[in-house]
Amino acid sequence: MPGCESYRTPYINPSALKYKPQFISNPTSNNSKENQLKQKKIQDAQKAKAVRHVPQVASSLFLQHNTALVPPYRVLIDTNFINFSLQNKLDLVSGMMDCLYAKCIPCVTDCVMAELEKLGPRYRVALRIARDPRFERLPCSHTGTYADDCLVQRVTSHKCYIVATCDRELRRRVRQIPGIPLMYIQRRRYAIERLPDQGAPS
Repeated sequence: MPGCESYRTPYINPSALKYKPQFISNPTSNNSKENQLKQKKIQDAQKAKAVRHVPQVASSLFLQHNTALVPPYRVLIDTNFINFSLQNKLDLVSGMMDCLYAKCIPCVTDCVMAELEKLGPRYRVALRIARDPRFERLPCSHTGTYADDCLVQRVTSHKCYIVATCDRELRRRVRQIPGIPLMYIQRRRYAIERLPDQGAPS
């Protein structure tokens, strides 16, 4: 149109619109790194000075040999050990004596009895065996009825027991306690572990 000037939009290069970060030197960055290094050195020094509480070793232990384990052996029985003994048609008292060649006293804690009672009628035969008058009943003073924790706590404080269990997790926990032998079922017979010069020949 006459009298109107044509207007053109200027060409803008898109690469020029890209944000180019500008690096500004921060004088406090070096100081913050130095402070972090100082704090780390202080923490390392505090860890080095910290008192380490080592558990007291029982006087009955001679290296890895437990001198408190003498006949008649007291055997702490787990719930599944009674159940697996029934499945393999093993008598607990005679099977233990055949394994250890010595008199054995099976011991049942209140937690194991409570666990057997909770399991219901499926385990009524195991509960009847646990109430055998030849078994020694051990009272529990702690709260709760978790048998594994009870057995681990008892053998940690009193190293005069053999732990009889078929539970892998409980066996792993007991192996971390020095001087405590383990009894389990292998090839339809009882086997003993960590008790020197004992056990039936394989």
